Amino acid sequence: MVTFKQLGLNSEIIKSLDDLGFTQPTPIQEKAILFLLKSKKDLIALAQTGTGKTAAFSLPILNQIKPRANVLEAIIICPTRELCLQISKDIRNLGKYVDGLKVTSVYGGERMDVQIKALKSGTNIVVGTPGRVHDMIRRNVLKLVNIKWVVLDEADEMLDMGFKQDLEAILGETSKSRQTMLFSATMQKNIYSIAKKYMNESEEISIGEKNKGADNVSHEYYVVQSRDRFEALKRILESLPGVYGILFCRTRRETQELAEKLKHEGYSTEALNGDINQRLRTRIMDRFKNKQVSLLVATDVAARGIDVSNLSHVINYNLPDQNDAYTHRSGRTGRAQNSGVSITIVTSRDIRKIKMLEAMVGKKFEFKKVPNKADIYVKQIDQFIEEIKQADISSIKTEKSLSEIKDKMKKLTKDELVDYFIATKFNKLLNGAEDSRDLNTDAFVAPVGRSSGQRRRFIGTNRKRGNYSNQRSGYRARRPEYKKSR
Repeated sequence: MVTFKQLGLNSEIIKSLDDLGFTQPTPIQEKAILFLLKSKKDLIALAQTGTGKTAAFSLPILNQIKPRANVLEAIIICPTRELCLQISKDIRNLGKYVDGLKVTSVYGGERMDVQIKALKSGTNIVVGTPGRVHDMIRRNVLKLVNIKWVVLDEADEMLDMGFKQDLEAILGETSKSRQTMLFSATMQKNIYSIAKKYMNESEEISIGEKNKGADNVSHEYYVVQSRDRFEALKRILESLPGVYGILFCRTRRETQELAEKLKHEGYSTEALNGDINQRLRTRIMDRFKNKQVSLLVATDVAARGIDVSNLSHVINYNLPDQNDAYTHRSGRTGRAQNSGVSITIVTSRDIRKIKMLEAMVGKKFEFKKVPNKADIYVKQIDQFIEEIKQADISSIKTEKSLSEIKDKMKKLTKDELVDYFIATKFNKLLNGAEDSRDLNTDAFVAPVGRSSGQRRRFIGTNRKRGNYSNQRSGYRARRPEYKKSR
């Protein structure tokens, strides 16, 4: 295995990596660092989120930057405030021993005057969001004439969020001699258009196939009727004790309603959407990262830039409108070489889209049955027994306290003790175990152009306003001819 030292990084960088406990690069880090230390060509790097992209672009910059000159030499553009702050923090840690290094963050939702003051005092690296960076350029506060390195991190997400004009304006202010690095999880047509217009002699490196999902993420789906979606979600969550993840919804209203319903069911959840102000968003994200909140209910836009490496699950309450968004959603789990699971709840009409997603991510999605209450009960009991077996009884401080508990329990038989124990721990679940509807719908996909076995009824199709009286008086409307599906 190659080490960071073998890549040719200087001693200051190696020392900071040692402090952080990093000795071996990830695949994207190895490829990008080797290229960027030896070449001045532009770079297009394709890799999933959570693969170590920040170090991949920042280590070569830190290895070559001259901070004592107090000149801005590098700018890193990313989609969200959270990612901006995370990248800035990572660069400061990686460049801890680079003498005189200054890193400045500029992003929306915070006071402009504080950020302007920081820029005017001098900095070597700026990390910012497209809108705020463009605003600083228009105000003549941020000047990019001496820029040597430009990084567009999560370029596909920035373009999806509508930042194309801002990005083009920013790139237009930089020197043509700059080295541009474009990092993305997916390769879309609009990214190629940016690359063609603003990058010269670019090299492309890729970890895995283009637009494919991460190898360490498994994909599962459940098929239910639309009216049973929330009940199915509850049962899935009940069967996943210790779940820590993001629950994706389509709309802001849905995130709020779903978070409230889950709170009512006893889950530690918070909604994250565009209606939430920056201060509250920061507080929610801090609680989520500290695991005070176990489930974040979010829209695609609100979840962009979230950098949490140890999520166990991503749950799609419904499928996204755009297939590429699924890659971003599922990429929130399985980061930093951890395994993860992407769960999707669909109706029978969505099965075709599941097949399309399988082809896109290059993986088979496993069809799962929504568990009934009895299944959940057995699974939770098994897990609880394992927890008991692994319990550390050394935490019982004194023999006296243990003997007092034993004396009080001596009146109970072993069977009675087990019964009371289970009833206390699983009372809520036991009460609903007998009344458990089967929520599952068959995961059947009708061949293209064939009937699925159910006759569809259409209201008001191919009928003109004046024909209703004719039908009532015995007139037989001509049956419409349906063309075969192409």
